[in-house]
Amino acid sequence: MTTPQSPIHSGFGVRTTAREALAGKSLAGQVAIVTGGYSGIGLETTRALAEAGASVIVPARTEDKARRNLDGLAGVERATLDLLDPASIDAFARDFIESARPLHMLVHSAGVMACPLMRDGRGHESQFSANHLGHFQLAMRLWPALRRAGGARVVAVSSRGHRIAGVDFDDPDFERREYNKWKAYGQSKSANALFAVALDRRGEADGVRAFSLHPGEILTDLSRHLDDADLRAFGVVRETGVLRQDPAADASRGAFKTVEQGAATSVWCAASDQLRGMGGVYCEDADIAEAVSADSARTAGVRPWATDPEAAERLWSLSEHMTLTRLP
Repeated sequence: MTTPQSPIHSGFGVRTTAREALAGKSLAGQVAIVTGGYSGIGLETTRALAEAGASVIVPARTEDKARRNLDGLAGVERATLDLLDPASIDAFARDFIESARPLHMLVHSAGVMACPLMRDGRGHESQFSANHLGHFQLAMRLWPALRRAGGARVVAVSSRGHRIAGVDFDDPDFERREYNKWKAYGQSKSANALFAVALDRRGEADGVRAFSLHPGEILTDLSRHLDDADLRAFGVVRETGVLRQDPAADASRGAFKTVEQGAATSVWCAASDQLRGMGGVYCEDADIAEAVSADSARTAGVRPWATDPEAAERLWSLSEHMTLTRLP
């Protein structure tokens, strides 16, 4: 049954933190994997799930950084994973499957934003590859563990950046069109949302539900590729290497979220009882987002190209072809 793309009035909001979104829920006995779970909102997602009792595995490409940020967190394991490397994805997933553990929560929090044109080893544009294709392959490989959980959720961290562009099915890798770092980012974030639509349809019968989300505007390492002009456009300034909200920025933009607030929607999608029996929807501010028109001037809400079931199926087929993977 399709879940309506409309708010359920969860009682949470823009300033809700991850701990508040879990509302004292116990996750004892549950297992989670959080990609990018050692930095920014991913780290706060890891911390909140672990504090609620979950066993959390954090696969990392930058091992030293992961060790520094995760040391001392009870219930957290580190592993190695590079989302741009298919062999690395397969190796991580194989090790987890061989552990015979169920997987109750798979949170796709790792990502890159607005980077220069780069390609993975198979020639795919790096933002589409890291943000979508790598996570697609990871979910396919971990599917037996998700089914084994007897009730699991896959959470794709998308962004309001999906407003910039839908998926260009004719040229997703910018082989024939001029590369634009923001269109590439927008495409990858629309892909995150469409992935949740298609995965949820396939997983519902097995109790595997999927969600996508916008975490909020947050100052994290995701901004590392932005120049000063980009930052000013977002109402941000760089002071002695530290990013801060520009006091002169348009007040209508509102304040940036803290990482604790930015992780709220991720953990809400991963574990909240309010979403029991639901799936395939795009969320923000710890609630299901409103569907808005393609030409909407609003910053909030989800555009139609990011929730279109036909586009989701087309993306699924393209992703199978590009990654050479499919559901077992």
